[in-house]
Amino acid sequence: MPSQEVRRIHELNDIKAEAWTEEELHYHQRVMSDLSPWLNAQGTAMLSQIIQEIQRRD
Repeated sequence: MPSQEVRRIHELNDIKAEAWTEEELHYHQRVMSDLSPWLNAQGTAMLSQIIQEIQRRD
């Protein structure tokens, strides 16, 4: 479980990944990667954006 309060994915849905915290990015990337076989096109696109934002920050 995350150490601080991480907003749920539906709360972040309308917020650009640039505004997410590092913890939110990494938490949701792990969760969505685990669920990737069952993601629809929108979920796959969101996971891709999250990964791109993590890479941009590193």
